[in-house]
Amino acid sequence: MPYKNDEKHFIKEKIKDKPVNKKQIVRKVIEVTGYAILFGFVSCLVFCALQSKIESWFAPKNDQWVGIPKDTLSDDEASENSVADSEQETNADTPQKAEKEDKKQKTVYITEKKEMTLDDYQVLQNQLYQIGNEVNKSVVIVTGVKEGVDIFDSPYEATGQASGLIIGNNGKELLILTEYQVIQDVKSIRVTFINNDTLDADLKKYDGNTGIAVLGVPTDKIKKATMNQITTAVLGNSLNLRQGRIVVALGSPLGTNYSILTGNITSVANTITTEDRNYTVFTTNIVANAKGNGVLINTDGEVIGLFLKSSNIQKEQNTLTAVSISELKDIIELLSNGLNVPYIGIKGSTVTDAISKEYDIPKGVYIKEAVVDAPAMMAGLQNGDVIVEINKQEVLSMKDYQRILLKMKKGDEVKITANRQNAEGYKKFTCTVEVGVLK
Repeated sequence: MPYKNDEKHFIKEKIKDKPVNKKQIVRKVIEVTGYAILFGFVSCLVFCALQSKIESWFAPKNDQWVGIPKDTLSDDEASENSVADSEQETNADTPQKAEKEDKKQKTVYITEKKEMTLDDYQVLQNQLYQIGNEVNKSVVIVTGVKEGVDIFDSPYEATGQASGLIIGNNGKELLILTEYQVIQDVKSIRVTFINNDTLDADLKKYDGNTGIAVLGVPTDKIKKATMNQITTAVLGNSLNLRQGRIVVALGSPLGTNYSILTGNITSVANTITTEDRNYTVFTTNIVANAKGNGVLINTDGEVIGLFLKSSNIQKEQNTLTAVSISELKDIIELLSNGLNVPYIGIKGSTVTDAISKEYDIPKGVYIKEAVVDAPAMMAGLQNGDVIVEINKQEVLSMKDYQRILLKMKKGDEVKITANRQNAEGYKKFTCTVEVGVLK
């Protein structure tokens, strides 16, 4: 039967929303949160593991500054007493003090005179050689390789050798102290460690005055076995060295690698005057060799001196002479950090109170020689002038002069005030010196 108004009707269906399941929603939120936490934790672990690598890609790590503590002159007995007092104060209730007291109680003093036998002497020598062998772990052989052409136009390689000393690690390189003359104008530099492992090295910096240089050997190239067999040398305090002290010469004192020679200090009163520096020189009763170089150590195994092929004093002696290590430390620190040694170019000496009164010379640094074509001479300084100020800082000795100069950099302009003698006496004047570098 037709519908009213002839309309067509269809079946109408109403769709109802599904009821909300709160438990499922909570479970889903917890699940997503857990995955987020896990993802964050894993990401953190991965980032921490790769952080150093990422930094090396985008921000290469700078070399660590290599600092070398400076030494002061003090009386041996006073320093020993002060150390003992401080140990008593800080360790009053520690087992170490009790152990020391036990040792004191067990100490036996022998008053009976006994002649030293050959066996006793051999025991002493064995102990000295044991110290030398231990420090030899920080000694290396440095080889410089040069290229040349002979008279038949055939290319060849020539090598020169010197001993070197491991003095530090800047985080990227093992630092080696050696002589510049053996690596000057060479094609390549090789360093051989005590286990005969040989690696290439690069020159960081050298000092044209003393002739010492610092090399760098990449630590990532050194085998773990080699790192376990080598040590870093301890640079000792040579300011308190006295005559008669037992010393050991290492390196190549007679031209043979890893030699060990023993002897005594015969003099500590000699000095050598170089450009901008004065150094104390130790003489020994150890036989010298013109081809030898290396280090001098004390009975504690600490380096107290360097004996160098390039040193003028060695050529005049038939026994080994060494430059005080304490007076070289500031230079070694600059070279170890890839910095130049500032240079003005005078050979001077301190005008002491006695000299000032006797010769009526102003106190300061007396210029014995203004080196030809050096910055000092170019600025107008002459032989006989007395430096009294550098950049308004008082200069009363060569130590003052050296301390102020070492803070300068190549290209710095410094105001030097000096006294110059004329018919009316000494008169002050000021000149400007541009700091250079001695090659």
